Amino acid sequence: MSEQRIALVTGANKGIGYEIAAGLGALGWRVGVGARDRRRRELAVERLRAAGVDAFGVPLDVADDASAGAAAELVAERAGGLDVLVNNAAITGRTPQTPSTVDPATVRAVVETNVIGVIRVTNAMLPLLRRSAAPRIVNMSSSVGSLTLQTTPGVDMGPVPAAYLASKTFLNAVTVQYAKELGDTGILVNSGCPGFTATDLNGFQGVRTARQGAAIAIRLATLPAGGPTGRFFDDGGTVPW
Repeated sequence: MSEQRIALVTGANKGIGYEIAAGLGALGWRVGVGARDRRRRELAVERLRAAGVDAFGVPLDVADDASAGAAAELVAERAGGLDVLVNNAAITGRTPQTPSTVDPATVRAVVETNVIGVIRVTNAMLPLLRRSAAPRIVNMSSSVGSLTLQTTPGVDMGPVPAAYLASKTFLNAVTVQYAKELGDTGILVNSGCPGFTATDLNGFQGVRTARQGAAIAIRLATLPAGGPTGRFFDDGGTVPW
């Protein structure tokens, strides 16, 4: 592997994912822009390159096994290895999502992307990450997935969609299990919450910019050796499970 650090960011064609790619690129990293939509992926790569980022496109549908495998082969071919995987791609699913009204098909679709997609891509990239001198896995989660916050009197988490909320709780559990399994490998695995960020997932109702939302992922991607693993963070510090 070259001395230049390599990252792959899923869902990097727009929003928080794009800003994560831009932020890591500004640090001198080479960044794979993972996205399933060809045109949006190409436009994102063009924008990043125009800003001086060493970016390359990675066709990637996180809901497809073959796509994840092909993405790993492409990253190995184009970059020679991988240091950081940022699992950012996510969907909210159709509404309404109150537990008593949500369509089970919606829950299935959300979990397929937000949880199983993370497992699928992570497992495809693990052989490359194991070869890195400083491997990191960042799973973009949300504080709405915190069972502690959801059940704390006086804490208002807002009208959170049930399928999306549950998928982030599920994702946090997966983060912990990866961290435990990989604890002796040097691969640091953490969940990060971007805060209430204005993206198309919430109809741009958030109060934070995409660049602000990307900051936690960049921090976790650049943790030093011996840094925390199996933890949940936002810009303010540790988020309770």
